[in-house]
Amino acid sequence: MAEYNKITPEILEQLKAAAPGHILTGEDVNEDYSRDEMPIYGQNAPEAVLQARNAEEISAVVKICNENHIPVTTRGAGTGLVGGCVPVYGGIVIETIKMNKILSYDLENFSVTIEPGVLLKELAEDALTKGMMYPPDPGEKLATVGGNVSTNAGGMRAVKYGTTRDYVLAMKVVLPSGEITSFGAKVSKTSSGYSLLNLIIGSEGTLGIVVELTLKLIPAPKHTVSLIVPFADLESAISTVPKVKMANLDPQALEFMEREIILSSERFVGREVFPKSVDGTEVGAYLMITLDGDDEDQIMGRVETAAELLMEAGAIDVMVIDNPQKLRDAWATRSSFLEAIEAETKLLDECDVVVPIKEIARFLTFAKKTGDECGLIIKSFGHAGDGNLHIYQCSNDLPREEFLKRVDTYFEKLYAEAVACGGLVSGEHGIGRGKVKYLAESVGDTNMELMRGIKNVFDPNLILNPGKVCYKS
Repeated sequence: MAEYNKITPEILEQLKAAAPGHILTGEDVNEDYSRDEMPIYGQNAPEAVLQARNAEEISAVVKICNENHIPVTTRGAGTGLVGGCVPVYGGIVIETIKMNKILSYDLENFSVTIEPGVLLKELAEDALTKGMMYPPDPGEKLATVGGNVSTNAGGMRAVKYGTTRDYVLAMKVVLPSGEITSFGAKVSKTSSGYSLLNLIIGSEGTLGIVVELTLKLIPAPKHTVSLIVPFADLESAISTVPKVKMANLDPQALEFMEREIILSSERFVGREVFPKSVDGTEVGAYLMITLDGDDEDQIMGRVETAAELLMEAGAIDVMVIDNPQKLRDAWATRSSFLEAIEAETKLLDECDVVVPIKEIARFLTFAKKTGDECGLIIKSFGHAGDGNLHIYQCSNDLPREEFLKRVDTYFEKLYAEAVACGGLVSGEHGIGRGKVKYLAESVGDTNMELMRGIKNVFDPNLILNPGKVCYKS
C-alpha cells in the first residue's frame, strides 16, 4: 500500500476553503463515521469529514487530497456489512447522504436522474407516484442508491428483474485527480469501447466517487400477490425452487428462510405472520414467493398453478396473501432479519455467498454441518431464485478473539466449497475490508493483479478507499 500523510493545519484550511461550513473535525466527527453496520470489520476515526452538498465540493476536496497523498473514503448511509466505508488509514470521509435530490424524470425514455444520497426507499416510493418502478430491491431500504451502485446490490427482485447494474444507464463521477467526468448514456445498449460505467458499478468507491446517477425505470405492475409456503424442512423447501422456475411462473421474488430466523424476526417486529405448524406437522422452513403483472386473472391462474406444483413438491400448505396489511406485515418480517439477529446476538458475522441454484440445498447442508463443527450458531435465509445465500455466524458465549478465529476457519471452508460448486464469495454485499483474503483465494493471483492494475490506472496514488477489494489493509 501507499504511504499516506496526515491532514495538517495548512491542508485543513485548504479543505475548509474548498467546502465552506461542510468540513467536520475533532469532536464534531461522530463515532459512526469510523464504522459501518458490521463493526466486527473494524473501527477507525477519520481526521475530517466532508458533508458534501455537490460535485464541485467533492472535486475540490479530492484534488487537495490527491496532491497531498491523503486517503479518501466515501460513505453513504453506512449500512454496509463488510467494512467498506471504514476509513482504515484515517484521512477524510466524504459523506454523500446530503446529496439527496431526485433531480428529474424522463418518462419518455423511462429514466430518472438522482444524486447518490437518495435513499432506496424514497426513490422506490417516488417512482410509484409516476406509475413507474425502480426494480432493484435490496433488503436495507434506508441504504443510499449510490451505496447500492457501489456494491451492485441485488435484493429480492433480482430473480426477475436483475441487479442494480442492470438499471444504471449513466453516471457522473469524480476521479481521484478531482476531474469530473461522465460514463454511459440514456440508451438501452452500447458497443462503444470498454464499459467504464460497469467498472465503477460494484467498485466500492475505490475507482471514483459517484456524484450523479441516471437510472432505468419500468412501468409498475398493476397487481401483486405473495405466497407463504411452509415446509417440514429446509431441504424440501430448497429442492422445490428449480421446479418453480421451470414452471414459467416468472416470480418477482423467490425467498427462503429457516424457522429460527422467522421466530427471531417476529419477536423483533412484535407480530406473528408465519404459521409454525400445519395439521400437526411442525414447520422447519419457508418459501416466500411474489408474483406480479398487469392482468389479475392471469396472476391468479399462476397462483393456482404454483399452489398445485408446491403441494405436489412437498409443501404442507400454501398461504395466498393479497390483503395489503398482511402483505406489509409479511414483508416487514422478512426485511427485519438482520436487525432481529443483531438484537439477540452479541457477536455476529455474515456472508452473502452465491452459488448455482441447483447447488443451494447441498451447499446449505454443508454450511450447517461445518458451522456445527466450528462451534458456531448458523442462521440462514436468502434469495432462493438466484442462489444468493445470507448465512449468519452467531455467538453469545465465545470471547471475541475466539469467535473471530472460528469464523475465519468457517469462511475458509465455506468459500472454498462455494467456488468448488461454481459459486462466488459475494452476491451483493461486496468485498470491502472483510472479504479481501477470501476473494484472493477464490479468484487467484492473475485476476487479483488485473483488478489492482485497473485500480492503479484510475487511482495511481491509491487514495480512494484504500485497503479494500483488491488491496489488503
